[in-house]
Amino acid sequence: MEETVSRNFIEQEIDKDLAEGVYDHVQTRFPPEPNGYLHIGHAKSILLNYGLAEEYGGKFNMRFDDTNPTKEKTEFVESILTDVKWLGADFEDRLFFASDYFPIMYEKALLLIRKGKAFVCDLTADEIREYRGDFRTPGRESPYRNRSVEENLRLFEEMKEGKYPDGSKVLRGKIDMASPNINMRDPVLYRVAHQSHHNTGDKWCIYPMYDFAHPIEDAVEHVTHSICTLEFEDHRPLYDWVVRECEFENPPRQIEFAKLYLTNVVTGKRYIKKLVEDGIVDGWDDPRLVSIAALRRRGYTPESIRMFVDLVGVAKANSSVDYALLEYCIREDLKLKRPRMMAILDPVKLVIDNYPEGQTEELEVPNNLENPELGSRMVTFGRELYIEREDFMENPPRKYFRLFPGNEVRLMSAYFVTCTSCEKDADGRVTVVHATYDPATKSGSGFAERKVKGTIHWVYAGSAKQVECRLYENIVDEEKGKLNEDGTLNLNPNSLTVLKNCYVEPALAEAKAYDSFQFVRNGYFCADCKDSAPGAPVFNRIVSLKSSFKLPK
Repeated sequence: MEETVSRNFIEQEIDKDLAEGVYDHVQTRFPPEPNGYLHIGHAKSILLNYGLAEEYGGKFNMRFDDTNPTKEKTEFVESILTDVKWLGADFEDRLFFASDYFPIMYEKALLLIRKGKAFVCDLTADEIREYRGDFRTPGRESPYRNRSVEENLRLFEEMKEGKYPDGSKVLRGKIDMASPNINMRDPVLYRVAHQSHHNTGDKWCIYPMYDFAHPIEDAVEHVTHSICTLEFEDHRPLYDWVVRECEFENPPRQIEFAKLYLTNVVTGKRYIKKLVEDGIVDGWDDPRLVSIAALRRRGYTPESIRMFVDLVGVAKANSSVDYALLEYCIREDLKLKRPRMMAILDPVKLVIDNYPEGQTEELEVPNNLENPELGSRMVTFGRELYIEREDFMENPPRKYFRLFPGNEVRLMSAYFVTCTSCEKDADGRVTVVHATYDPATKSGSGFAERKVKGTIHWVYAGSAKQVECRLYENIVDEEKGKLNEDGTLNLNPNSLTVLKNCYVEPALAEAKAYDSFQFVRNGYFCADCKDSAPGAPVFNRIVSLKSSFKLPK
C-alpha cells in the first residue's frame, strides 16, 4: 500500500494548473528588494520557492526587485546573494535585476497610455490620497484623468527626459475609482525620482512602482507561479490587471501564503537599522538578531533552518512560531555531527595534591558518545586543572552532587577525586580548590567498587588556552513584551554577556570561522567570523544544551 503524502495548498494549486494544461512547466523566483539584510522569514520564502521548482523539475530564478533607488545599496545585494547561496537555493545562471527590464516597463507604460488605460496626473501625493477615498467612501476621479492619449504620451516622454521635478507628476493606471479594492483606484504606476540607481546609474529619472513592475518582471521571466506573502492578497487584482492589459501571453499566477512570525523577535528593518545606527548591535549580522547573516554568524546551519521551515509548514493564515522551535532544530542538527569538547567558562583552579608534581598523562576521550564514528582524541591530564566555579560549593544545599569538602566526584574521562579544602582571597572569593585522587579509578580501567553521583568536566591548566566566549539572550525583554508604549523596542540589558577568561582544550584555539562544537555542559558554540583571529578564536554560544521545549505531536 502506497503511503499518502499530504500536499500543501500551493502544491495542490500547481498540480491543478499542470493537469488542466494552464502551464506545462513550473518556474518560481525569489524577488527581494535590496534595501536591507534578509531575515528568517525570507528564508521560508527562499526555500519554499526553490523547493517547489525542485519538486516539479522546474527552474528557480534569483531576481532583485530594485525599483526604488532611494533605499537600495550594493551592500544589500551582496549580502542577499550570500544568504541565498548559503541556504542552498541554486539559481544556477538565472540572476536577474528588475532594473534590467526598465526599457520593457517603459514600453508597456506607453502601451497602456495608447490603449487609454493610463494617464499622467499632476495631483500631489497628499491629493491623490485624498481623492482615493477609503473603505466607506468611493474615490473621486482626478481632474487630469481625461487627458488625451497624445497629451499623456507627450507628458510621459517629458517626465522621462527629466523636465519635471520629483513629485510633480505621476503616471496612473485608469481603472476604477469606485472599486471596493482601494488598490484598483487608479494606482500610481510611475513616479519622477531624480536619483542615481545602483545598477543603471543616472540613465533614468522615472521609476516604476512595485505593483506595476513586479508582474512585468514575472511575465518577462516566464514565471508560472508568483508565490508571495499574504499582505499582497489585496494586490492580486492589480497584478492580474497589469499582465492582462500589458498583453503578456500565458501570464503568471499569484498565490499567497502566510508570513513566518517568531515570538519576541525583531525582524522589522527600521528597528534593526536603528539598533545598528545607535550602536546597540555591531551590525546587521549581530548574533542577537535573526537576519540570515546573524544566524550564520551565530553558528546556525543551513540544515537547521531548512528543518525549521519544514516543521513550520505552509499555511494560509498568519500565526506566530515559538523561537524555541528554531533552537530545537539547531540542537537536533548538531548533536550527532559535532565533537564534544571541554571548555571552562568561569574558571577556578583545582589542585590534586597527591598527584605527582611535574607529571602528566594522556587520556583517551570520546569525541561524541552518541556518535562513535567521530572517534576519540587524546587529552592531557595533570596536577593542576581548571573547573567551572559552579562545580564547587563550600556549603552546598541538599542534592548538590559536585565538589564540596569531603565529597567525591568523577573527573570526566579521568579519575575520581575527593575535595579536601579551598583557598579564598581577601574578599572571600574561592581561588583554589584542593582535592586528592584515587589512582585505581582511572576511566576505562573497569573500576566498580563504588559509585559517585557527580561528574564534572575540566581542562589541564598547563596547556589550556584562554579565549573569549559570548553568551546571548533575546535582545528584547520577553517578560515585558517587545514594544514600549511609545513604540520603541523594550531592550534586554543582559542580551550579551562577554566572558574573556575562559579556558579551553588547546585544539580549540585552532578553530576557524564558523567551526562549531559542543562545549560539555555549556552548550553549542561557534567561532565568530568577524572577531576571531588565528590562534585566538572568539566563541559565540549558538544555543544552550537543554530546553523545556517539546516538539508538538
